[in-house]
This record gives sequence, structure tokens and C-alpha cells, in this order.
Amino acid sequence: MGRTVLAVDDEAQTRDFVSTVLEESGYTPVLAEDGEQAMEIIKQNKPDLIILDIMMPKQSGIKMYRQVKSTESLKDIPVIIYSGLPRRTLLRAQAALTEARGESVPEPDAFLEKPVTPERLEATIKKILG
Repeated sequence: MGRTVLAVDDEAQTRDFVSTVLEESGYTPVLAEDGEQAMEIIKQNKPDLIILDIMMPKQSGIKMYRQVKSTESLKDIPVIIYSGLPRRTLLRAQAALTEARGESVPEPDAFLEKPVTPERLEATIKKILG
């Protein structure tokens, strides 16, 4: 298997879908159910890419994304936001957090709104990882 991709989503069906696309595309999938679990995985084994849902229990995708992008050793990991929420909702939430905390983070490398075809997901991953 090739490069490692961490898929973070609280829905088992979505994790299975992303995992299958990753495996069929030659990537090694690593799966997490929420942001807390994902951060533990990242600390143990830094992935080449993160595919991240927004609405999750324990630690939201927005909080996890901000944590990754504001941590010096992790900030260069590319992130695809894969969510049922529209992109503008994410951007508004990020802007509000930036204003409240005075700490800005870059936009994600890609944003895919659920549902997405396997071909589009694979193309987005390949575009980012080369």
C-alpha cells in the first residue's frame, strides 16, 4: 500500500466508503470515529492526508482542523473537508472562531460536500497527494 490517509467520520458507512476508495486507489486508510480519536492517531503516526467530517461527537471537525493547522509539527498535513454542511457554513464558523480567538487558520486544501462519487473523491485525493 501507498501513502497513509486518515479518514475521520462518526458514520461507519462513510468511513467504509472512504476506506474502500482509498484502498482501491492504492492508499493505506486509517480510520477514526471522532476528532479526539483522530488526534491520538496523528500523534502516533502522522498521515500524509486527512479527510475530515465536520459534525462529530466529542471533538468537532472544525475544532480538530484548527488544532492540526495551529500545531507547528502538523500544520503541513493537507486536509480535505468532507461534510454534509455547505462550504460557506465552514467558512463562517472559521471566521467567527478567528475573530473570537484572534488566531487564523488557512482554508482546507479541498472541500467536498456529501454525497460525492468515488471518482470525485479519488481525483481530489490524487490532486493533493500527486
